[in-house]
Amino acid sequence: MRILVVADIHGNRAALEAVRESFDVCLCVGDLVDYGPEPGPCIEWVRANATHCVRGNHDHGVAQNVVIQGIAGFRYLTSITRPLSIAAITPNQRRFLAELPTSKLLTLGGKKFLLVHATPRDPMDEYATADSAFWAPRIAGLGVDFVIAGHTHQPYQLLVNGTTILNPGSVGLSRDGDPRASYAIIDNGEIELKRVAYPIEETIAAMEATVVDATARKMLAEAYRSGSLLAKWTLNPVNGNGNGNGESVG
Repeated sequence: MRILVVADIHGNRAALEAVRESFDVCLCVGDLVDYGPEPGPCIEWVRANATHCVRGNHDHGVAQNVVIQGIAGFRYLTSITRPLSIAAITPNQRRFLAELPTSKLLTLGGKKFLLVHATPRDPMDEYATADSAFWAPRIAGLGVDFVIAGHTHQPYQLLVNGTTILNPGSVGLSRDGDPRASYAIIDNGEIELKRVAYPIEETIAAMEATVVDATARKMLAEAYRSGSLLAKWTLNPVNGNGNGNGESVG
């Protein structure tokens, strides 16, 4: 069985369409919307191709019209792009986001999978790095073979007490310094973390056609081109602190 795993698409249609893998099952662990300029086509791709999908914090925010106040980093970008995401999708697409489960247990090929956007303890918001000590108490007693999560926009895999933790990275807005779309393939139990180039300037052009705010335009363009958000954008200009790991970070 060949499984395609995607996460954190964030309205980047061009990046998503560059993922051209054959698969028997597609698993999506959320964040279809915000940041990127084309959330509607991304939702429709997931509806057509994802066998199973769970809700990310940005999906929840768009579905429920959660207003974000932010003056720096990804919180600022969310505050600018969320109204645009809501305006760009149909009521039916918004309902689809609202009806996504926050977690999902399933069995594929005789293996048990748990899908969450963030962690089993906090399915939509907790930020989980590639740290076995962090993950160990969060998977204790779950009795699953795989935990599939996203949210960090950084790909990794870990084996923790017999459970494989897999984060496929971000299709639409990487944060590890590699601007290519990131995803994973599980082929008969073997994991491959993969990257694919996509027409970044096409995404930037579409973004610039919808985002009016000049600072957000510059931040997003640099993030798409560099595969990360530069440090000058992530510091709060008032108190010098980072923007935290709240609702809008993943």
